[in-house]
Amino acid sequence: MKKIAFLFPGQGSQKVGMGYDLFQEYEFVREIFAAADDIAGVPISQYCFKGPMKTLTETVNLQSAVTAVNLAFLDVIQRAGITCSFSAGHSLGEYSALASAKVVSMADTLRLVFKRGELMHRESLKHKGAMSAIIGLDIQAVDALVKAGRNAGVLSVANHNSEQQIVVTGAPEAVAAVSETAESQGAKAIPLKVSGAWHSDLIKGAEDEFIAYLNTFPFNSPANTVIHNVTADCCEDGKAIQRLIALQLCSPVRWYDSIRRLVSEKVEVFVEVGPGRVLTGLLKKIVPRDYDHAVYSVNNMKTLEALVSELS
Repeated sequence: MKKIAFLFPGQGSQKVGMGYDLFQEYEFVREIFAAADDIAGVPISQYCFKGPMKTLTETVNLQSAVTAVNLAFLDVIQRAGITCSFSAGHSLGEYSALASAKVVSMADTLRLVFKRGELMHRESLKHKGAMSAIIGLDIQAVDALVKAGRNAGVLSVANHNSEQQIVVTGAPEAVAAVSETAESQGAKAIPLKVSGAWHSDLIKGAEDEFIAYLNTFPFNSPANTVIHNVTADCCEDGKAIQRLIALQLCSPVRWYDSIRRLVSEKVEVFVEVGPGRVLTGLLKKIVPRDYDHAVYSVNNMKTLEALVSELS
């Protein structure tokens, strides 16, 4: 039996039309989208299927939208009898990973991401923030730049995506200054189209309220091994996982280390479950070329059917 890892994308993977072919095909998928609409109090399903992109991309809508699509694909895959030994999700995607491991129910996953999106949106309106992808420097070099750049304002690493793709987050002036310094050292700095400084202290005002909300939900021990963003490690205790999820809001996403951990666990099949191909692109940069593995990106009916025919 091959070791399979399910990987779930987060913000930045969205596109108008996502999930619509599954919605048309399966009654149980329609139920997932109906739950997302009901919990958010707005037509999340219509934003997914028809846009407009501007409305879909607002954090308060996007977190529910991407998660609903992730869960729809996950549900179809699991009903086809395909299970994973490991799961991981990029930032927002970690909640879908928790659902795949039955740490929280699908309905509770949708409730959690809606609240998370609502709180992050609120904080982004209070504190203007920016994010920039630094390409061409390793984590030690970027950490040094961030440390030196904090005199210009709140600044931290948001995502360590691949060995030399690292996202910085914080006050716009501080992010601009560190980007300029990185470019002077031969790196590329690409400003990201985001509405807030995610994974930074600029959204720390959401933390206490989110922790209080998290504490109203049961968190179970995982049915498969989840590799967490904060630690790039697994955890077997539901209450401890709840604490990690609380920390994740303002902590760096250790994606590079998480994928390396999956390689060390001898995962043979990586399945990106959800819209886009962002995580598939990062896998190509992280997994050694001589490492024997297969990658599937499941983001529409055609790729879903290909996965099912090959793995079930």
